[in-house]
Amino acid sequence: MDDTDRAILNRIQSDFPITSRPYLAIAQELDLEEDEVIKRLTRLKGEGIIRRIGGNFVPNRLGFVSTLCAARVPQEKIVQFSETVNEYPGVTHNYRRDHEYNIWFTFIAESMEQIEAYLKEIASETGVSDILNLPATKVYKVKAHFEV
Repeated sequence: MDDTDRAILNRIQSDFPITSRPYLAIAQELDLEEDEVIKRLTRLKGEGIIRRIGGNFVPNRLGFVSTLCAARVPQEKIVQFSETVNEYPGVTHNYRRDHEYNIWFTFIAESMEQIEAYLKEIASETGVSDILNLPATKVYKVKAHFEV
């Protein structure tokens, strides 16, 4: 990764241009060609440095609810449980932690009742019934921008 890659990564983390040609706007700001920005981002994604480029939305402003879930999953069921969770629409993150509750995932749906129904289905499908539903009671938004 060179200085140009770093400049592009620093630029795209926040305030991504909302225009029909965002990569052209970024290229012009950085004195590059649009094609070069696209090629570099494609390479960085292929190398696993960039996971995704996309918008983040506030669920409740769009009529949805969200929650954080934690599950206590036996070692031999981790893969099956994670794959099952990932099949559900509205699961945005799913990760393993070194903790008694070792699988954590976030869920977005039209209602908390829908999320609770999905959690019951997941428990039934996987045999893992110790799943905590931990909806936020207050949201503290932190801007995560990492200078590369």
